[in-house]
Amino acid sequence: MSVDFIGMINARRVSEIHPPTGPALDKDYIRRFAQAHEAGGFDRILIGYFTNAADTLQVAAYAAFVTERIGLMIAHRPGFTAPTLAARQFATLDQLSGGRAAIHVISGGDDADQQKDGDYLSHAERYARTDEYVDILKRIWTADGPVDHEGRYYRFKGAFSDIKPVQQPHIPIYFGGSSDAAIEVAGRHADIYALWGETLAQVEETVARVRAAAAPHGRSPRFSLSFRPILAATEEAAWAKAEAILAETKRVRGQAMLGAAPDPANRGSQRLLEAAAQGTVVDQRLWTAIAAATGARGNTTALVGTPEQVAESLLAYYDLGVTTFLIRGFDPLEDAEQYGRELLPIVRAEVARRTGR
Repeated sequence: MSVDFIGMINARRVSEIHPPTGPALDKDYIRRFAQAHEAGGFDRILIGYFTNAADTLQVAAYAAFVTERIGLMIAHRPGFTAPTLAARQFATLDQLSGGRAAIHVISGGDDADQQKDGDYLSHAERYARTDEYVDILKRIWTADGPVDHEGRYYRFKGAFSDIKPVQQPHIPIYFGGSSDAAIEVAGRHADIYALWGETLAQVEETVARVRAAAAPHGRSPRFSLSFRPILAATEEAAWAKAEAILAETKRVRGQAMLGAAPDPANRGSQRLLEAAAQGTVVDQRLWTAIAAATGARGNTTALVGTPEQVAESLLAYYDLGVTTFLIRGFDPLEDAEQYGRELLPIVRAEVARRTGR
């Protein structure tokens, strides 16, 4: 099996060590960021969903306009757009981009964040709604005639979309969420199941759970794993760089904010903190210090070392069945350029050697 790499772009420069500055949407930065990933050989870029940020579909459309090849992975929360409309929106983007769209379905693990956009459903209800929502997307994308639907969360009659995705049978569906409810829905719908950068043992366990959930539906999803690689010419320099990033994270965020969510509601963050409880460094170079310091808000575990060492760690996950890696740095644009030069070629060469392709 080949290996894919996904990067992540923002509408402006921001990370744990870079507080947001300037306009909330910087077109030049989006262009340079997207083009850097394309030039670096990434397969796809994620446009994340944030309740205070620019609209993801429109940012993705602009990124498609300023690039030629790279795929677009749009984080999307069910519940805020009618699924019949969302199906047409994503199909339109897939047509305009020449078949480069993918949807990353995120049901939402934080009640307070969901409520910022007016969603007051419980965690379990959100996943039940997601199940119905994604089923509708796929039906609208593939239907030859009008569709009627009467479900728990959605009801419509005679829905049809003249515009269909370029990609058949439908746009790829990435799926995130680590709770039991999430795994169950992922088994029914995920083409690629995405999880954050956990330990080898945790990932092996999750891969087995998702495969077991998918098997009754005759499905076999791929797996994506997210890391924040920290690279340097020597291992000593890489660990020094990591410690500098941690110190800057603490300075930027302020001590009062560090660890402010010691018991986060979402299961993905809880699992990262469980990994952090095993030690600051696990599995030789999985670095958990940023996750521990920030309450594991998002993808916050790193692989630290030389490009060759980090590639070796990624390949250990590849051996567990992970064929997609979502990697982003703390210096977002600069790190994406470095990954393209120094990390992606090593991993791809080794995978080609192993597979004979």
